[in-house]
Amino acid sequence: MIDEEITHWYKDEKGEIHRTGLRIETEPASMNRGFPKDGVMVLRICATEGSHAFRLSPDEALRLGTMLLALSREQLLAKRALWQQLED
Repeated sequence: MIDEEITHWYKDEKGEIHRTGLRIETEPASMNRGFPKDGVMVLRICATEGSHAFRLSPDEALRLGTMLLALSREQLLAKRALWQQLED
């Protein structure tokens, strides 16, 4: 099931328009031979040329999300510091 998709449009050096996308897909947890089985998260990177997918367990997906959150915060703080220097 597709849960979320981020689409990015851009022009290359020749002026041609291209599309890339990051799609988050999930498969729910289930019972397998009487035992609970983790659900699966799939990160699919789609581009004009093709697509690639990464299957992640819930633990791996949580680690990835935590890393992305920390890196995003660092980037935003760095940009704010640059704006502060510009204003001073």
